[in-house]
Amino acid sequence: MVRLYTNEINIGYGDQLIVKDLSVQIPDKKVTTIIGSNGCGKSTLLKAITRIISHQSGNVLLDGEDISKGNTKELAKKMAILPQTPESASGLTVGELVSYGRFPHQKGMGRLSKKDYEVINWALDVTGITDFKYRQVDTLSGGQRQRVWIAMALAQETDIIFLDEPTTYLDMAHQLEVLELLQKLNAEQERTIVMVLHDLNQAARFADYIVAMKEGEIVKAGDCEEVITHEVLKKVFNIDAAIGRDPRTNKPMCITYNLLKGEDRHEKMDASAYAAVGAIS
Repeated sequence: MVRLYTNEINIGYGDQLIVKDLSVQIPDKKVTTIIGSNGCGKSTLLKAITRIISHQSGNVLLDGEDISKGNTKELAKKMAILPQTPESASGLTVGELVSYGRFPHQKGMGRLSKKDYEVINWALDVTGITDFKYRQVDTLSGGQRQRVWIAMALAQETDIIFLDEPTTYLDMAHQLEVLELLQKLNAEQERTIVMVLHDLNQAARFADYIVAMKEGEIVKAGDCEEVITHEVLKKVFNIDAAIGRDPRTNKPMCITYNLLKGEDRHEKMDASAYAAVGAIS
């Protein structure tokens, strides 16, 4: 099932076109990751889909309606976005920041209702940060702060959550912590998760669907078996990748890679690389 998709959208800044005639479908109730090199249009695409920026032509449709024509507050009840480097006002407590997620649901004077407090406390609990409710956000570690931002998105009570590089600046343990949380939210609450990731193996491990982009266009979209391949990664990243199998998930993973240069673009991996793949597969 697909509720959200784009139809030949073009997105640019001034005269520079970043995303070109791009059509993509976002599978409902699945985890989708978008991969690609820096500057390929990943973040720009997310911003256009969530109406943070406007697209120049084409359509972004949610439940059959063009999002550019809908009410902003009503759209915020369906989609939440965690930007690449979120910043909160200094001095805010965790509870205060998470409460901002209730804005689309507030009426009148904007006071929090009993239902609002129930949702806020639920979001704090499901993300494991209830004990931090009265602590200031800027006193927390990077992984803890990411959980706070995810809790705010959950408090927004949307079916779809977008995250732009949610693991940036986090160490390996905190990256895994955040990604496992998102996977849990998808599995247990059927939230549609769409995120930009740089780590190919994390994308393959946690995604049901992967969109690979280059220079504002889609090179390949599909499950990890279709996207995490030698040929696709060569086109997207200009690398000669050795693909093996994750021993825990049995999904494809990038074991090692070389940067392709000049005539090397047409050369095959050397025998030692293939031997390494064979030993791990």
